[in-house]
Amino acid sequence: MIYEKLMERRTIRKYLEKKIPREILVKCVDAARVSPSAANKQPLKYIIIDDDELLRKVFKTTKWAGYLPEYYPTEREMPQAYIAILLDKRINENSGHDAGIAAMAITMVAYDEGLGSCILGAIDREKLKEILRLPEYLDIVLLVALGYPAEKPVMDEVRNNDIKYWLDEKGILHVPKRSLNEVLRWNGWRD
Repeated sequence: MIYEKLMERRTIRKYLEKKIPREILVKCVDAARVSPSAANKQPLKYIIIDDDELLRKVFKTTKWAGYLPEYYPTEREMPQAYIAILLDKRINENSGHDAGIAAMAITMVAYDEGLGSCILGAIDREKLKEILRLPEYLDIVLLVALGYPAEKPVMDEVRNNDIKYWLDEKGILHVPKRSLNEVLRWNGWRD
């Protein structure tokens, strides 16, 4: 069941104007909280953003689709919540892989609850830090956008080594993924 969900889940960039129950957002953070952490230091903190005014401010700090600069949510399609993943530098100076693991936990719990998500690294961290009134010891590592999907991207195989996602004539987002044969070897790398 987990495998099937991982195979089905795609990044969502456009959302319905429908509020997310807070208990689902807390569940997402709780899953991230108990995720693996290097040396079990647990240096991550989280902020859930679901206030309408803050959502608009945070939205203005985000960038959405590098390969399709014109493909981004409008204010009517913007996320209905964000979870900011923060590094507490008093505990550890870097998050290593902890933030990526936490982000994946958040997105999979969200998917299981019927939500779409987008893990954002292309954000104006300084502006966002100001909006969220963060103390100096907290850095923003990632921002996870959440909402009920207003789109249904599809997965394609990479062709001619072109990994860029694209829109078809119906406006459906196609996301190429490398084949298992291209990325997997047994007991060492042999071409």
